[in-house]
Amino acid sequence: MKTAYELAMERLASKEPERKLTPEQKKKLAEVDETYRAKVAERETFLGSKIAAARAGGAVEEAEILQAELARDLRGIREEWETKKEKARASS
Repeated sequence: MKTAYELAMERLASKEPERKLTPEQKKKLAEVDETYRAKVAERETFLGSKIAAARAGGAVEEAEILQAELARDLRGIREEWETKKEKARASS
């Protein structure tokens, strides 16, 4: 008896065939992942320390503003990351 996950994966595979990536595409995807993981970590470190300092200083409103900025920045980075990955997958 198959699990719900296995059944869902079979349905997904029948709708969208599995892509075979070339070694060059795999290399490019790894480079993109490495670059964007670093960008995320850098942003989290930079703004995270500012958020912590604001909270420690009692500036709750400033901390909330910085938290919103961090969320917005991370969303933008992740969108850009996915775009780059799609381009790498589409290249031949």
